[in-house]
This record gives sequence, C-alpha cells and structure tokens, in this order.
Amino acid sequence: MELALHAARALVLADLAAGDVARPEVVSLVEESVSHRRWWVGQWPEGVAYVVGLVAQDVQDALMERYGRWPLCPVCVEGEPHALEVEPELGPDPHWVCGKAGVAVAAVGALGGPDGSEARGGPGGGGSV
Repeated sequence: MELALHAARALVLADLAAGDVARPEVVSLVEESVSHRRWWVGQWPEGVAYVVGLVAQDVQDALMERYGRWPLCPVCVEGEPHALEVEPELGPDPHWVCGKAGVAVAAVGALGGPDGSEARGGPGGGGSV
C-alpha cells in the first residue's frame, strides 16, 4: 500500500513539475490527497491499483477550486482552454485524455515527457498556478 501511495505522489508531482506548477502550496495539495487515499486504501485494499488516478483527480479538483484548470490540453490549441481528464476515472493505468478530441495525451506521470506535453501551461497560463 505504501509503495502505491509513494508512486502516486511521485507521478502526480512529475506532472506538476512538467507544467511548472509544483510550488509548495500545490505540493501540499498532493500530500493532503495521499493522506486521504491512505485511509481510503485501508478501507478498500483492492482499490490500491486505482490510487494513481485518484490522487491525480484529487489534485486536479483542488487546483480547480483554488487556482484554475490543470493540466491544460496541449492538443486543442484553438478555442477555449480546457483541462485534460483522467481516464479511467476508477481503474488502473490512468492517462490524461482530451475529452474534446478523444485522444490520450500521456500517462499520469508522463506529462512533458516523450509521449505528453504541457505546452499550454497550467492554471493562470504560462504553466503557473
């Protein structure tokens, strides 16, 4: 369980760093989610495979409430900026997906890597929260 929680933390932090939004107050949001999910997995051990996607969604929701959309879709360069979504919502191997274009952008933890990008930045534009 602890290995899964640490992996989820590392993957979400990697995505935040790729968008240049891994500030201390944002990292605190990740820590809050991991703490909550530790309790959740303690109640439902079979759900450990879903922790990565759930932590990503928790952080995304918390950022939306406090700062704005994250991560912004790098696929749809025209039109209103919108955030990527985590799919599956509750399942293993979560990916950041553009719901409008219907394409997977990157695995959670791989934004800004060879198969994903954070070209349009994060909340507030320019990658900043």
